[in-house]
Amino acid sequence: MNRTRLRTTAMSTAAAITLPLSLGVMAPQAFAAPTPSTPTSTGTSASPSTSTSPSPSTSPSTSPSASPSTSTSAGAAVPFGPGCSSLLRKGIGGSFSRMAAQPVATALAENTHLSTFVALVKKAGLVDKLNATKDITVFAPTNDAFAKLSKAQLDGIRDNEAQLRKVLNYHVTEKKVAPDQLPNGVFKTLEGGTLTTSGSGDSFKVNGTTNIVCGDVRTKNANVYVIDTVLMPPS
Repeated sequence: MNRTRLRTTAMSTAAAITLPLSLGVMAPQAFAAPTPSTPTSTGTSASPSTSTSPSPSTSPSTSPSASPSTSTSAGAAVPFGPGCSSLLRKGIGGSFSRMAAQPVATALAENTHLSTFVALVKKAGLVDKLNATKDITVFAPTNDAFAKLSKAQLDGIRDNEAQLRKVLNYHVTEKKVAPDQLPNGVFKTLEGGTLTTSGSGDSFKVNGTTNIVCGDVRTKNANVYVIDTVLMPPS
């Protein structure tokens, strides 16, 4: 009877010891915090590698080639007429843009077909007057225009200072004449008389018979119209 009780007690004690040991082995697995699972992409979360920030390569271009051209200044004149192509003297860098920066008598001296007119302006002592007077128009005869005069006519102008100044001043108006004023123009000259202009398109005449062979040439203080005949003031 005592042996049976001892055996039962011993078995109960062994069972009591075994159970906690079994629980102790299982506990770390049964009660450990769950390992966070790796989120599965749903296709809506933005990965840093797929940033939607604008790429510099897709930003609007600011290249200077897209800016308006500045090769031509605003309101720049384009001379017209059949004589413009041969007007400028070669070898000295002459150009219409260069003329535009110079006073009129100086600018005219750079033109290959105006040397007679320029020489007479110098002889008459009108260079400073033409260069200093603001907002005028010069109707400048070509060398060929003076060649139409007889020797007696040319000498009569050249050798008479009063007559020379009268003729030259008749080629200069008191205001700048724009091309759109030419079709029916009447203009007072520095000589005191008036001259008229007529025509249309790129074909205009002065006093009804003299042709403008190169028109709207700009200088610093004057507009210039090159003509094919010497103008004579009314007597």
